[in-house]
Amino acid sequence: MKRIFLFTALATFSLKALATEKDLVKATLSEVTVYSQGAQLHHKANYTAKVGVTEVSIEGISPYIDPKSIQVKATGNVVILDSKYVLHYPQPAQVTEDGIPLKIKRSISLLEDSLRSWGFDIQEIDDEIGVLNSTKYIISNNGSMKGTGKVNDSILLLKSAVDYYALKMNEINKKLLALQRKKAQKVIAQQEMEERLEELRNYQNGNGLNREINKAIPRIVITISSNEVVSGKLNFSYVVSQAGWTPLYDLRSDSSTGKINLTYKAQVRQNSGLDWNDVRLNISTNNPYANKTKPELNPWYIDYQAAFARKLQETTVCSGTSAGLFNSQVTNMGYSFTQKEMNMDDALTAANFTTVVQMLIAAEFKIDLPYTIPSNNDQHMVLIKQTDLATTFKYYAVPKLDPGVYLVAQMTKLDELQLIPAKANIFFDGSYIGETYIDPTRMEDTLNLSLGKDPNIVVKRTLLKKECKDKVIQDKRERTFAYSIEVRNSKSSSIDIVIQDQIPITQNTDITIESANLAKGRLNERTGVIEWSFNLKPKENKVIDFDYKIRHSKDKEINI
Repeated sequence: MKRIFLFTALATFSLKALATEKDLVKATLSEVTVYSQGAQLHHKANYTAKVGVTEVSIEGISPYIDPKSIQVKATGNVVILDSKYVLHYPQPAQVTEDGIPLKIKRSISLLEDSLRSWGFDIQEIDDEIGVLNSTKYIISNNGSMKGTGKVNDSILLLKSAVDYYALKMNEINKKLLALQRKKAQKVIAQQEMEERLEELRNYQNGNGLNREINKAIPRIVITISSNEVVSGKLNFSYVVSQAGWTPLYDLRSDSSTGKINLTYKAQVRQNSGLDWNDVRLNISTNNPYANKTKPELNPWYIDYQAAFARKLQETTVCSGTSAGLFNSQVTNMGYSFTQKEMNMDDALTAANFTTVVQMLIAAEFKIDLPYTIPSNNDQHMVLIKQTDLATTFKYYAVPKLDPGVYLVAQMTKLDELQLIPAKANIFFDGSYIGETYIDPTRMEDTLNLSLGKDPNIVVKRTLLKKECKDKVIQDKRERTFAYSIEVRNSKSSSIDIVIQDQIPITQNTDITIESANLAKGRLNERTGVIEWSFNLKPKENKVIDFDYKIRHSKDKEINI
């Protein structure tokens, strides 16, 4: 009994174990709100307070707490006086003259004694097994059992011998089985003690095992006051910066239904030093580390400058270039969408368990499903929601640049979805097309998604040479350009199509441009872009003729 008690104590022994403290409790992580940068961790814990003031120390928290963000609530008839974040350093173990902790030396000595006793126990079991095996051998090789004795002459004696053999062999086999089971348990326990002894000897020899004995342990200490002995629950939260999420979208289009479905996903990462096991996740578009202070305008003073500086300022202002970007090249990038729809079954997804909570300056998606995210900074995909977008489809063609006709989906009301600028994967009729970029912060209220060319619609642009003229009138040269655009719908259904072309524009007052015939197209005077929008029936052709004139000095050439 003494050896069993000793082994139980040693098996549960750990160098990392801490002395039990009266008001020390372990917290459970129950919910996490992940921000675009950072996360708010929500914990639960039980407490017991005595009469007067009690300090409750809580472990099981992240070591990367922002102390200013701690919030605490409690049940029970108590008053919360204070909460703070501290680092607890365990008391160093007592050491002997050679610098080895006294606890380690005692544990090594106890394990060595136990292993010796365990060895004797196993030897005793082996001796009993040997005796039983010898007994089995003697009985099995007895002449009466082999049929070589005189018992063959007597049926009664033969029956007695067989009954004796069966009885004794069953009895011996049961004892052997029990001893073998007992030995196996002893051997396993012996191996565990030998492993522990090896660890302790390594530590004693300075191999650095369990170097974290005196590592600081993060704690939250909550001070409460009570007029009676009371027990209750604590709910507290805090923010850590070592976490965050980035959005990712899937846009799926189905040509048969004419719908576009948007799947809103979050790539969650965390390295908070605490694994998030089976927690409820909330995904928030807020960023607690972003600047929250409104900018203020200071007085803007102007005065005379030196001649060169004044000329430089006039040059940059007139050219529309800011001084800070004087030598910079600005590129205006456009993005295109393409997409394909996958066949969906009726299985529920995480989006079915998401509730959207609208806040004043952010949105929060509450996901009613448990997630486990280890503290290793790996990306974990979390499905937030799925929704069908308000979409219209049109065909667009710019025959001056491309003879293809593109199907474009125009999506509206994206501002209601609380999206964040991010990449989007595009699927169309079940196939992956590519990726684009969704930027809800742009001022346009419509997102145009190009789904690719349709080979059943053909467009052709031709220069009408016979209509083109070039003549000189006094000191001016007048040039006329004429084009014809032909489009044919080979599909079996009507389509709405937009054809785009352009006429040149100029800022030189010596050059004039006149659009004589635009075939009822809409001209944007600022950009020079012409648009013809119309419906084209199945197998129908349409021809658009347009021309324009350019007048300029006959002695100068223009870059047309």
